[in-house]
Amino acid sequence: MNKLMKTLTRSVAAAGLLATATVASAEEVTLTAVSAFAEGTTFTVNFERFIEQLNEAGKGEVQIEFRGGGGAVMDPFQLGDAVRTGVVDIGNLPGAFYTKLMPEADVFKLSAFTITEERENGAWEYVNQLHNERMNVQHLARQKDCVPFHLYLNKELEGRDLSGLNIRVTPIYRAFFASMGATMIRTKPGDVYTALESSTVDGYGWPTQGVLDLGWHEVTSYRVDPPFYRASVEVLINLDSWNALTDAQKAVLNGAASFMEGLCQEDMALNETELARQTEVGIEAITFEGAEGDAWLADAYETGWAEFIENNPEEGPKLRELLSR
Repeated sequence: MNKLMKTLTRSVAAAGLLATATVASAEEVTLTAVSAFAEGTTFTVNFERFIEQLNEAGKGEVQIEFRGGGGAVMDPFQLGDAVRTGVVDIGNLPGAFYTKLMPEADVFKLSAFTITEERENGAWEYVNQLHNERMNVQHLARQKDCVPFHLYLNKELEGRDLSGLNIRVTPIYRAFFASMGATMIRTKPGDVYTALESSTVDGYGWPTQGVLDLGWHEVTSYRVDPPFYRASVEVLINLDSWNALTDAQKAVLNGAASFMEGLCQEDMALNETELARQTEVGIEAITFEGAEGDAWLADAYETGWAEFIENNPEEGPKLRELLSR
């Protein structure tokens, strides 16, 4: 083969490799997603908006196939493990639903910062590394961290004593309610209505938003104020799925995540709307004011941090340092 032919052969081969690489880089990837909460309800709506935003921006790069939410798809408390193992690529769920896999996930409720602030002060990077190591997931985004929790009851409360009351809990507020004498009962969100209706439970912890969406206002009489903690919902992606994405595909996911995390002001306005709606349907506020209100909040955070550090002696002090003002 003469020199000219060898040069042409190399050129054609190089062009073929370049074409193959271009086709591979342009191949659209479809990721699967599941929410721990039912479709169309408060803690899934913004996740659905995130998916819509991503699918629009990611045409030709990356898409998300939303398989639904709530117990109709899978046990919400198993979703974290499904994302860890890659059965599902992306999950929308609170940290309280995967503390068995990553005990440190219980800390999100105690943070003094929004997720935007955590990305700026280094807290997110530290927590994301824990997600990588403990669960084989990437912490992609957080939503609803501008929405606080309340205690909701069917019995009037005098003072902060919950003795004799059966309260539906998750790990989020277990230590707080236990410190006031409550009997703890754990159920799936989908079973709360029946438990209230049958008087199996006398109350539950839940954020400002979502009570009416779930129909729980029909079996709820009181809301205790002031609110406490943050009702953060985490968006996780399987780490192997994340690492397999191109930089362009990752940029699309991060862009949609930024959109969702930027909805804080919208959520704060919605909080006020939800409180007004609760009043309209007959949920009466029991408000601890002055020193009693201060004590209520102090108990919430002191018991929360004490339990967290006891359960996480290695990471607890560092996380408290990162997440406290």
